[in-house]
Amino acid sequence: MRAPRSATVNHQFHRHLERLGMPSMRFHDLRHTCASLLVSQGVDLRVVIQTLGHSQISLTANTYTHLRQAIQQEAAERIDAVLSAG
Repeated sequence: MRAPRSATVNHQFHRHLERLGMPSMRFHDLRHTCASLLVSQGVDLRVVIQTLGHSQISLTANTYTHLRQAIQQEAAERIDAVLSAG
């Protein structure tokens, strides 16, 4: 009897992590990392929810609020620098 496809993917994923000397993580963590990187780079939240397949923007917004707040803080600091320079 063959292993389920998800078991094979997980096995291969963990094998590659070990080979690369990386810490163990869940395959699902790649999805969270992708979303975190997209949000931290200022990608529109609607694009992120489409990428993740979330059905409601509130789920994505609530999960990644801390990253969005950091982006908003950086934007405020940039506009402050522009206004203070003149």
